Amino acid sequence: MKTQQWFASCPRGLESLLLQELESLGADSVKETIAGVAFAGPLAVAYRVALWTRLANRVLLSISEHPVGDSDNIHATLLDVAWEDYLAPGLTFVIDFSGQSGSIRNTQYGAQLAKDAILDRFRKLGLTRPQVQRKGADLRFQLRLHKGRLAVSLDFAGSSLHQRGYRLEAGKAPLKENLAAAMLLRADWPGIAARGGALIDPLCGSGTLLIEAAMMAADIAPGLARESWSFERLRLHNAEQWQALRNDAEARAAQGKARQLPEIRGYDASRAVVDKALANIQRVGLEKIVRVSCKPLAALKKPSHRPIDYGLLISNPPYGERLGDVEALSSLYREWGEGALREFNGWQGALLTTEKELGMATGLRSKRRYTLYNGALACTLLLFELTEENRLRPRRDAPQAGGDPADQDSQKPGELSAGAQMFANRLRKNLQQADRWARKQGYSCYRVYDADMPEYAVAIDRYAEALHVAEYKAPAGVAEAAAEQRLADIRQALPQVTGIEPQQIFYKQRRRQKGREQYQRSNEQGEFMEVGEGRVKLLVNLSDYLDTGLFLDHRPLRLRLAAESRGKDFLNLFCYTAAASVHAASGGARSTTSVDMSNTYLDWARRNLELNGFGPEAHHLQRADCQEWLAGCEADFDLILLDPPSFSNSKRMEGSFDVQRDHVELLRASMARLRDDGVLYFSNNLRSFKLDAAVEDFAQVEDISASSIDFDFRRRPRIHRCWRLGRK
Repeated sequence: MKTQQWFASCPRGLESLLLQELESLGADSVKETIAGVAFAGPLAVAYRVALWTRLANRVLLSISEHPVGDSDNIHATLLDVAWEDYLAPGLTFVIDFSGQSGSIRNTQYGAQLAKDAILDRFRKLGLTRPQVQRKGADLRFQLRLHKGRLAVSLDFAGSSLHQRGYRLEAGKAPLKENLAAAMLLRADWPGIAARGGALIDPLCGSGTLLIEAAMMAADIAPGLARESWSFERLRLHNAEQWQALRNDAEARAAQGKARQLPEIRGYDASRAVVDKALANIQRVGLEKIVRVSCKPLAALKKPSHRPIDYGLLISNPPYGERLGDVEALSSLYREWGEGALREFNGWQGALLTTEKELGMATGLRSKRRYTLYNGALACTLLLFELTEENRLRPRRDAPQAGGDPADQDSQKPGELSAGAQMFANRLRKNLQQADRWARKQGYSCYRVYDADMPEYAVAIDRYAEALHVAEYKAPAGVAEAAAEQRLADIRQALPQVTGIEPQQIFYKQRRRQKGREQYQRSNEQGEFMEVGEGRVKLLVNLSDYLDTGLFLDHRPLRLRLAAESRGKDFLNLFCYTAAASVHAASGGARSTTSVDMSNTYLDWARRNLELNGFGPEAHHLQRADCQEWLAGCEADFDLILLDPPSFSNSKRMEGSFDVQRDHVELLRASMARLRDDGVLYFSNNLRSFKLDAAVEDFAQVEDISASSIDFDFRRRPRIHRCWRLGRK
């Protein structure tokens, strides 16, 4: 019954809900922080939290916290930690290290230091040393270095608690289970269910909201279906106490399923997605409670087999991460709102989205809004009273964005508004300069406008006879209506100024992305077009991804690689669609090796190489985590391109990658594969990036950023940074 200190982590936006949940589970001294809640309690409370939490990601047991100095001091401090109290003989472990100091410049070094201290302690005590295992380790320790203090914790459960064990089938953009639970709690589903209300999700996808709702209504512990718990391998584990809690949870679940439960139904237009939902529902044993069928949103009807007077209509529809998607999805949201009022008058409604425009497209006035985070993506949960009184009605007496409605009505077809004319004048001037320069250089893809007028905050790139328009976030102080009107001005002006048909103009919304999020696909059918750059041909896709497959700002670097590659072995790390490899091959490279984690983009890379007549005999594609690949690579190269993302937490990799945090070790590993007279080019797009001075300890460094920016990116010279490195 010894009281210990714990920390439950959660997605941002869930902290207050998690605090209430922890209190209900018997936690003491609860304290809300960013992305989690600290609490105190004996082992039994931690067991109960691990089994019953619907909101937490992880439960961490605090082992110790120390003031620390340099790396020697950190090693000595960790040598005094009683690791043997947790690590029994034969167990494997892994270290998650975060934070930096004057002597700890990257997390890999910090983790290595901790691992060495653990093994040294076991050696010192004459005990069998545990083994380090990066994937599937028995125990996971978390070490956090912050402001001269090092906190040591144990991940009590192991893998994230949002993984209930029932969802082996998921759609394209699955909603995490704890975020689904938070949506239901914010919408007061437990209260609605207790009053006999029903739940309908007309866009149910793989069924996560339905399953979480049923588990709440039937009093099923979220962790009951989980097969593996790290704490079962701990020396301090109380198997009898844990089994008693499980037995109680199983009894409650059996009683809950036997009760008269509320109606819970889901619909989706895709038969394949419905089949995935059914498989998930059966896996958790809720097929008699949750019913799912294939039905388009347009056919939404209230179930009529028995009277259902009250309930919750809830959905997690597509968000629309690009401008084109927002427009296309408006009709879906409008249909949701119309069906809600038509069929479910008097019910409660809940909808999760990232776009205000889409929320407004429902035609409903929300009664409450909550900010939640789906991974790194900020979302808004909209709650509605589904009544006619809450239908949004436009104010006829309100002036519309862009001027008096009468003036807009009198505007002749094809005539530009005043704002559109102003934008058109600037764009026309830009085009005269850019087109002349591009023809002289022989480029068919180039930037023609880059927020030259701050109020028209878009980047416009020309790809042969098509345009790619990326909207930046509107400047602070710009009203939403004004931003929408300016986008309308751009849409009106572009076809007239450029002569390009509207269907060949692709609109995207540029957001702050992590890792390879910008590479995720949104459409079913890829639309590729062939463009030229220098001596090579490349495939781009303007419709299906946030980025097009060709980063135009890196054009000078690609051409430099082509000029320097003859007779050399070229390595392209984080290769994306391998445009640089194609250039190197065209310049006469003896071989190229392109490494990336994405099958989609490696297939794109293969098509780019084949388009230019380069086969797999000398031009190799490797699907791998670049850091892991480098650790096992024994080949050497004459020319290396290292162009990593700013951040990545891909499910295919262990832990995360942060270019500021991890670039020293990544460069060190890359330089180890560089031949004596070789050259490594290092580039990244993180605006705040600073090259660590430690790099100059093992490499000759030259900043070539200025020469790597071409004429068409002169307005945004810090779009990337670039260095040329050689061996010392």
